[in-house]
Amino acid sequence: MTRPARYATALLVALTTLLAFLGRAHTPAADPPATPSERGFGRDIKPLFTKHCLSCHGPDKQRGGLRLDRATDALAGGDSGAAILPGKPTESLLLHKLTSDDPAERMPPKGDRLSAAEVATLRDWIAQGARWPVDPVGPDHWAFRPPIRPAVPSIATAQNPVDAFIRARLASASLQPSPEADRRTLLRRLKFDLLGLPPTPDEVVAFEQDRSPDAYEKRVETYLASPHFGERWARHWLDVVRFAESHGFEMNHERPSAWPYRDYVIQSFNSDKPYDRFVREQLAGDVLGTDEATGFLVGGPWDEVMSPDPVLTAQQRADELHDIVGTTGSAFLGLTVGCARCHNHKFDPVAQVDYYRLKAAFAGVRHGERAWQSAAPAKDRDSLQAELAKADAALVALEPLADPKATTPRRLPVNSRLNIERFPPITAAAVRFVILATTGAEPCIDELEVFASEPKPNRVDMTGTRLRSSGDYAAAPTIHRLEFLTDGKYGNSRSWISNERGRGWVEIEFPKPVRIDRVVWGRDREGKFTDRLATRYRVDVWTADFQWVTVATSDDRVGFRSTPPPAPPVLGASDRVTWEKLSASRTDLRRRLADLEKAGVVYAGRLAAPEPTFRFHRGDPMQPREPVGPGVLSAIGPKFDLATTATDPDRRLAVAKWITQPQHPLTARVIVNRLWQHHFGTGIVDTPSDFGRNGGKPTHPELLDWLACELVAPSTPTSGTGGETSPPVPWSLKHIHRLIVTSATYRQSAATTLAGLEKDAQTRLLWRYPPRRLEAEAIRDSILFVSGKLDLRMGGPGFSAFEPNTNYVRVYAPKKTTGPAEFRRMIYMQKIRMQADDTFGAFDCPDGGQIAPRRNASTTPLQALNLLNGEFLLQQAGFLADRVAVTATNPTEQAQTAFHLAFQRSPSEKELAGAVRLIERHGLPALTRALLNTNEFLYLD
Repeated sequence: MTRPARYATALLVALTTLLAFLGRAHTPAADPPATPSERGFGRDIKPLFTKHCLSCHGPDKQRGGLRLDRATDALAGGDSGAAILPGKPTESLLLHKLTSDDPAERMPPKGDRLSAAEVATLRDWIAQGARWPVDPVGPDHWAFRPPIRPAVPSIATAQNPVDAFIRARLASASLQPSPEADRRTLLRRLKFDLLGLPPTPDEVVAFEQDRSPDAYEKRVETYLASPHFGERWARHWLDVVRFAESHGFEMNHERPSAWPYRDYVIQSFNSDKPYDRFVREQLAGDVLGTDEATGFLVGGPWDEVMSPDPVLTAQQRADELHDIVGTTGSAFLGLTVGCARCHNHKFDPVAQVDYYRLKAAFAGVRHGERAWQSAAPAKDRDSLQAELAKADAALVALEPLADPKATTPRRLPVNSRLNIERFPPITAAAVRFVILATTGAEPCIDELEVFASEPKPNRVDMTGTRLRSSGDYAAAPTIHRLEFLTDGKYGNSRSWISNERGRGWVEIEFPKPVRIDRVVWGRDREGKFTDRLATRYRVDVWTADFQWVTVATSDDRVGFRSTPPPAPPVLGASDRVTWEKLSASRTDLRRRLADLEKAGVVYAGRLAAPEPTFRFHRGDPMQPREPVGPGVLSAIGPKFDLATTATDPDRRLAVAKWITQPQHPLTARVIVNRLWQHHFGTGIVDTPSDFGRNGGKPTHPELLDWLACELVAPSTPTSGTGGETSPPVPWSLKHIHRLIVTSATYRQSAATTLAGLEKDAQTRLLWRYPPRRLEAEAIRDSILFVSGKLDLRMGGPGFSAFEPNTNYVRVYAPKKTTGPAEFRRMIYMQKIRMQADDTFGAFDCPDGGQIAPRRNASTTPLQALNLLNGEFLLQQAGFLADRVAVTATNPTEQAQTAFHLAFQRSPSEKELAGAVRLIERHGLPALTRALLNTNEFLYLD
């Protein structure tokens, strides 16, 4: 078959699938209703193709494949010309292929053929003009049109524009809004929503007694101004952008320098940073003065195990960039852009080439750390390094000489970080390190250093040396190579590994003999890895007499598995004291330097010159097609051009500016919908990261457009606590928060009515406030808050819920006990990918493996068991009981105090009687434990 004929066949295969899709997928969700002729298309043409599950893509390389879900593309055809000529069935290539007897020409190429009657139906459709439905995925979709500010409905009882839109929709459904919630419920709702914490009993009393007309508005402003506002709302955003503090995959190593991005989000929300600026910084913060903001780009999983297989390596790189492209599209645009990786998007107007244009825009981004401009001054680091060098030198001077003939331990056991082999000066032409046993697997040495004793003590220059080994590890040649043994760079990522399990040797031959007295080695000088450590070894020197002489062995060291003494056993009493002091000082200096180094870098991506980008046929990196330059989506949003020679920062900044153009149809709609979702439990569009044709239909489209326009160009004045008004700020998220939480809609009671349940059981029309369970973070923080143990310290490195471990493949075991170090807010708990917190992970916490724009709300036995019997809950129930007992001495007072702390109200007579009986029979902790497990504590209404 000729090449054009193959292309035509591919086109026709795809076209048959498309016709089936058109008949199946065109439902009147948010688009104009179908015409009678379009329904005929679905009724008559659909059955001809739904049984042929075929798919392919056209050959139009300039656009990454024909858009066969568009009539314009399908009727244009490929290199062989049009597949369908409307009104001319006998000249249409489609019918020719469907009726051909040539196996190389027939359509479909496999499976059952269309019957004569089915071909006749298709022929009649073409003869009648081949009328297609309105393009279901084109720019006519509501979300792809720029929002136009609608007029606010005239509702006499509505003072807030939000209420006007909501009540107009309720009236059309013959529903009535609910009355306002009582003040305690309202304040509890407001503080949980804005801060993620319950009010104190005193706050509730003060609000109930405040009869000023702006009593509620004053609380709104107080909570919006609280530094804890950012902690609450940052958690929502971190879910959207799949942020976690470990790499994922089988190794799942931690990212100790990822936390600055989390703090950046918190600070941005607290300062009410304009949302357009917030978006731009996350894509190009390196050129906007916020390095940590680009942690967004590399916040997803990363396969750190590099493969020597070029196919796997190419796939890994393609997956990294796919994660960046997909998350950018879903977070900011509410689009499943990633679906165009292998083919044109099946539902939305996102061509495959558009996907690769965006990929080219991010082609200079790689996972990893880079210098952080917000880091501590270099002079602090230099000072600590100088002190550490002095301590190291003093310890070297005290290090006992190795004695190959010794039969009793003289020296400390080997350790993975640093080992010194001192011996009397000797002239060496070569040094050989022979490994006889390890802690497991093939031995690894990150650096083998030799020190000269004459003319002055110094590290031997390795220039001109020759390296030999027993054999080199081949599985990871990019990080484990023989030449890394003497390159002067420490760490596992530049080390040598033997190719023999438990043994091996390396040899350094000098260009000329040198007088030496020390060899220094370690498995990982950075202290990150402890496996593959040599535990039995010897050090040999090739002398001027042309013979190998053993100068040091492991035989005179304390056994590796033994409990190490605080100092080398051979030292005298005075030297042992000095050694212990120096060792303690070195440990502290290393810790302080490590903390400073962590602060000096941020996991925000390594940024370099963009690599060339090609469109991958069917998304396969081993099938590159034409080169693709940087760009944006061609059919959605403002038009945009970007030079193919643009640098990496220019590319990313250009995309950021395109996303944040005021006329972009998606950006503002998507973010105001996210805010609405977290205030009411469900967004106006219930698929918050999919505004495309396959996403949900807005329940209040005019309100969504009004809010989007209000965000970009606000018109509603901002009221102050004293009744004054101030000009609204463009792109202010707090302005939208304020509009929502001050609305009568938000302040409604959650009580049900029969009429409401009959017509809107899911409360999507908001005839009442929709109750919901608190998220895991709010539950944990609230437990700590009422027990009096919550540490409100903000920012910086977080705490871990897991026991320390240095396994090469991390194993995360939950901590058996928790203390003050773990009593911070849960947003500061290190987010380990694929490993949930032992207690609260059961409450639908995302695992960080992918975006989580909307959490599930499950009810499981494990949740009840964790809260009833979990160690954390039992501990905190005890703390709450202790807090109650400080001021309440008898069971009645204790029950009343406990209710006030947990629920901010007094118990009813029945509740009080039951609580007193429980205290008398089982003790006060039994009551506090029960209160922390109630629906009233765990749910928001």
